[in-house]
Amino acid sequence: MADYPGNHWPLKAHAPLSGCCPLRPCCEQAVLIKPMLLKSVFTLCCVCLSGLGLLPSHAATLPAAKPGAVQAATAPHDRVGVAEARLIEIYRLIARADTRTALTQAQRLVSEYPNFALAQLVYGDLLSSRTRPITRFGDVPAAQRQAKAQALDELRAESVARLKALRERPPAGHVPAEFVLLSRANRHAMAVDASRSRLYLFENRAQGLTLIDDYYISVGKLGVEKQQEGDQRTPLGVYFITSQLDPKSLRDFYGSGALPINYPNMLDLRRGKTGSGIWLHGTPPEQFSRPPQASDGCVVLANPDLERIIKTVAIRSTPVVIASQLTWVTPGEARSRSGAFEARLNAWRKAKSSGNLAELNSFYANDVSIGGKTLSNWLPTLEREMAQHRGRELAIKDLSMLHWQDKDETMVVTFGEVATGRRTGATKRQYWLRRAGQWTIFYEGVI
Repeated sequence: MADYPGNHWPLKAHAPLSGCCPLRPCCEQAVLIKPMLLKSVFTLCCVCLSGLGLLPSHAATLPAAKPGAVQAATAPHDRVGVAEARLIEIYRLIARADTRTALTQAQRLVSEYPNFALAQLVYGDLLSSRTRPITRFGDVPAAQRQAKAQALDELRAESVARLKALRERPPAGHVPAEFVLLSRANRHAMAVDASRSRLYLFENRAQGLTLIDDYYISVGKLGVEKQQEGDQRTPLGVYFITSQLDPKSLRDFYGSGALPINYPNMLDLRRGKTGSGIWLHGTPPEQFSRPPQASDGCVVLANPDLERIIKTVAIRSTPVVIASQLTWVTPGEARSRSGAFEARLNAWRKAKSSGNLAELNSFYANDVSIGGKTLSNWLPTLEREMAQHRGRELAIKDLSMLHWQDKDETMVVTFGEVATGRRTGATKRQYWLRRAGQWTIFYEGVI
């Protein structure tokens, strides 16, 4: 008796028709005769939907499949997000009690994506519903249910996460509150909502940030808010893609490659957090996706989704916000909240332009780190830098501002510092912390 193709756990009585299924004679007979009584069909609808947090009355709120999503795909790896859209369409068919079409679409889906465990489970339920009543989502025989309880629970959690994120869409024209302002250098941005197991990909267009796609993701086994090495949690904060790792240099475990981020960032280091090697990466060949909480701290995507991201985003200039739950605001709201900070940043620029060292010092925290130096060790360098400007006005070019709010309020700013009469200057990144209503710099460096 065959296991599910590509999975680590067997659900033998749920095996698809194309495999070696112990229920194959019954299943084949069921295909030839009329479907079961309407009551059994209705039971399947309720089980598959209410078990996922959706009653049949909510079916209309499910998003429509992408164009062409229910047709057989000729090159599934080139069609980002189609597998998920086709699964959602199967849920919609079940909600309409059209289990015959749902079964046909499910059979196509698992034949093209044999490692999509959640789709295999739904397909198994549809097969079983034609020979016996279904009482629960993933209604496998009792012996297998007991032996593989954790795996079934994980698949149910994945299904709930996918449906919740696709049913509760971000408001049109809204962005995560962390994205206060992005410069032309930030062509794309990403935001992870751990509560929805979702990564949102934005393009920075002339009219502002535009959501262009979103993907199911997995985070740490023990959730989020990483504190130390090995705690199996995903960090929260504002980060940047630092490099791209070729899949040829990695184990198959990481799938189509990896995009490391700069954890721990300067705020993390200030708080004494430890650990490293936090990546966005793919899945092994035998897995399409992983449960919502399954990594050692990384953000994990299906390989087709990761491949799209790798082809899209730029190294070093792409911000990645990872939040427990994203707050969506209009771009105007995000910018309006930064008025006091922007005034403070402009005052810092004027103080540096004037060459007034004492005034400039007032903008820095006593324990500031500047290029790895303390404030007192950095002062000679600053004096030389200001002498080179010779009192020329400094301009801030290509400014980006990323806001982070937890127990403290932080602003991460990146900009080009250009003196009047010069065409280029250093690109700097500063971390500002708000204390007692006043913004001060606790890190500054050239990137």
